[in-house]
Amino acid sequence: MRVIAVWAVSTLTMLVLAGILPDFQLQSDDGDSITKTAFTAAWGAGAFGLLSALVWPVLVRALLIVPALVLGMLVFFLNGSLLLIALRLIPDGRGAADPETAVVVAAVMSAVASATSTALAVRDDDAYRRRLSRLADRRRRRSGTAGTADGGRGGAPGTVFLQLDGVGHDVLTGAAADGLMPTVADWLADESGHRLTPWRTDWSSQTGASQLAILHGSNHDVPAFRWYEKETGTVMVSSRPASALEMQRRAIRRTHDGGLLTVDGASRGNLFSGGADQLALVLSMAARRGKGRRSRAGYFAYFSDPANAVRTALSFVAEVCREIGQSTASRVRKDTPRIKRGGLYPFIRAFATVVERDVVVSAVIGDMFAGRTAVYADLVAYDEVAHHSGPHSRDAEKVLERLDRSLALIAKVADHTPRTYRIVLLSDHGQSPGETFAGTYGLTLKDLVRAGCGLPVPRRAQRTRSASEARDAVRIALHRPVEEKEAEHRAKPSDPIVLASGNLGLLSFPDIEGRASREQLDRRHPALLSTLANHPGIGFLLVRSEEHGSVVLGPGGAEVPVRELVDGAGPLAVFGAGAAAAVRRTDTFPHVADVMVNSMYDPDTGFVHAFEEQIGSHGGLGGEQSRPFLLWPRAMTDPLDIVAAEAARGTPPPSGGGLVGAESVHRVLSRWLSELSGPQVPLRSEGFTGAARADEPFPGTDAGAESGSGSGSDGAVPGSPG
Repeated sequence: MRVIAVWAVSTLTMLVLAGILPDFQLQSDDGDSITKTAFTAAWGAGAFGLLSALVWPVLVRALLIVPALVLGMLVFFLNGSLLLIALRLIPDGRGAADPETAVVVAAVMSAVASATSTALAVRDDDAYRRRLSRLADRRRRRSGTAGTADGGRGGAPGTVFLQLDGVGHDVLTGAAADGLMPTVADWLADESGHRLTPWRTDWSSQTGASQLAILHGSNHDVPAFRWYEKETGTVMVSSRPASALEMQRRAIRRTHDGGLLTVDGASRGNLFSGGADQLALVLSMAARRGKGRRSRAGYFAYFSDPANAVRTALSFVAEVCREIGQSTASRVRKDTPRIKRGGLYPFIRAFATVVERDVVVSAVIGDMFAGRTAVYADLVAYDEVAHHSGPHSRDAEKVLERLDRSLALIAKVADHTPRTYRIVLLSDHGQSPGETFAGTYGLTLKDLVRAGCGLPVPRRAQRTRSASEARDAVRIALHRPVEEKEAEHRAKPSDPIVLASGNLGLLSFPDIEGRASREQLDRRHPALLSTLANHPGIGFLLVRSEEHGSVVLGPGGAEVPVRELVDGAGPLAVFGAGAAAAVRRTDTFPHVADVMVNSMYDPDTGFVHAFEEQIGSHGGLGGEQSRPFLLWPRAMTDPLDIVAAEAARGTPPPSGGGLVGAESVHRVLSRWLSELSGPQVPLRSEGFTGAARADEPFPGTDAGAESGSGSGSDGAVPGSPG
């Protein structure tokens, strides 16, 4: 009955479009009766529906090698081509359309069919439950639990970890209190529901460091989102597939453990695999060739349904228009702070907030129907918008509302899956607002470093007050007598490499072997360190000293050896509890930069200055960026109890108390999985897939059982997002 209803609506839609569009006809040149025209429309609609069901999945699988953004653009063209073929199948050649018109007709018909199908499934609660129950029963029959009294839902629960990228603890609680996230509010209000706690990031408060530690147990030697490695002359960037793969390999070598998801796990939309067998949109796997390169498999599972493809494509276009409208309104209102949001950004935002969200949520739903033990998924929508619009902007709040709807859908699906699921919500970092460093002072960090080194700077920077102050500092410093050791540096030194990770800057001098010392830098560039340390936009520096070990430098000549750092005093006074320990830990990394630069932080406003073009930033110390959250079902062990138990076994408690560091979060999540499903078995091989699966609670549930893809998702799940 549902198929007939969709066919009837599609036929009516085709008739209406034929009456509206001059280049689309369903009649012969001599004209036809209403009955014959309706029959022609029904034939065309049926042929289009069959082609969409049979041919579309083949086309999408063939196009998996195409980048996601290009695939989104091809959706309309491919759909229009199918419609032209359907029209040619109509007897007596009564159907005809120009190619441009065919694209429009196909898009409208797919959208209407999708809306009709979704409405029939979602608004009719009985039909919706029957659909979900059918899928769950199929899984239970394959697992051999269909005959049990509890229908197979009495075994060990599965766990779904949903990461809301960039959502800080205070942002989440505010959104729940203001009604923006009613699902989260209900979880918190229910006495038997969930509990919430903040946790503290490492100095490098960004996804690369946090998610690597959460999934693989270690972020040792990850000083920032991007950093320079002198021995190879390469810049590591967490968002590059090759760098992400190398970071994952290093973590596995250090921990000798494949990751959080080694046993029957799925990784969706993440930078790293976590040791999962089931992958979709996993960046580190995109760098691999051969069978292991399955990071795009989730696209097939979702886009193999043409209704999903068209709905997401239309939402993509709507999001691009929404961003253009919002950025224009921001310029008209002269909002501050504000950055440029043109170029490709509207398309990048639409991909993060629409395409990736839809694909990841659909894949998670498929994993739950497949009964997988552990699923970890990253939803990046908020982080992307908050960078450009601000973490507390109305634009970002709208994204939180849409993310909450996705959480509600996943929670509803969990009531019908073949095993019970516990949903854990967490974030990898928060975001701190503030005008950019360049917007406030008229020059970038790189300009300031070059001025402090006495190197040429761009003319626009020369005219700024900051550059003038830097040049004055250089002139004063150059009057200092030259030491004898300086003779060895008379050859022209190479230019410094200046990298930015939010409000954290990294300076490296490639021609100085190993980590440069303060004394070496003072001989070579006498004004550099004082210029940086005394700049009002900079909070503190970390640099190695031959005399005192590493030291932290601050304004007014402040200098504290790292071993003597304490929270609430010296250059770190405003950065809160745990700052000293975070700096000390980073100082031990082999690839810490020659000079680590943290921007200023105003505790009254919560503002920092990003060294990138971002008015919501993260990456260093200061404010909300270092305060993400963990939200878990009350039935699971309290994270602080786990920390206390570790301390009782001899593990030193973290400085400042509470849950500190992403590695601590990994231990908590691992403990939860162990409590629910038994110990997670470490890998014995390279560490990219689950080589040792101790127990598979649902045997026979292969990746493509429902969707015919490597993601295990069902692209036609009723109510899928979009």
